[in-house]
Amino acid sequence: MKTIVINASPRKKWNTAEVMQAAQKGAESVGAETEFFNLSDLVFKGCRSCLICKQKDKTKGKCYWKDDLTEVIEKIFQADTLLIGSPIYFGEPTSEFRALIERLIFCIMSYDDGSSYFRGKVNVGIFYTMNAPREFYEQSMKDSLSSVEFLFSYLNGEVVSYPVCDTLQVHDYSKYNMGGFSQELKERQLVLQYPKDIERAFEIGAELSK
Repeated sequence: MKTIVINASPRKKWNTAEVMQAAQKGAESVGAETEFFNLSDLVFKGCRSCLICKQKDKTKGKCYWKDDLTEVIEKIFQADTLLIGSPIYFGEPTSEFRALIERLIFCIMSYDDGSSYFRGKVNVGIFYTMNAPREFYEQSMKDSLSSVEFLFSYLNGEVVSYPVCDTLQVHDYSKYNMGGFSQELKERQLVLQYPKDIERAFEIGAELSK
């Protein structure tokens, strides 16, 4: 089994990265071969709407633009599982996350009938990290983010999403203009809930990579 793990956060040593590392360990615990990518290390763009992937004389299910994302896309198509995490900015995953989805999914989406050209099966685990509390996620974000799960369904596997809420953003809030947040409450969440989120990320990584 092969599992691709992607951190779509620009921060390589904070919440999202830690969650994805836990998911990676979960995958490895069931014997999966894993490979980890930080999207912030790569130079790439989203879909350019060249429509080459829709031309009748071209191989279907292939993005024809070449950049640092090309190898990642090919490895996802060859994998059994994709584990990907992103922080939420203004209610949406990062621009890097969105660019990857555009390049990955558009080339396998048929413009004839809306079906998928992809004939493999890749399970997908999506992890969202956010400053918002769980209640806000459930009431105001969960439904809108379901569109991400729909797009990943074009990979024909099981799609699971998991929110990591109310995260600690910095070590010392007193150094920033962030008076709308209580460091005490954030640290409490870090002690009481965050370890459970890390444990759940491990479990999802294992479950989807079996």
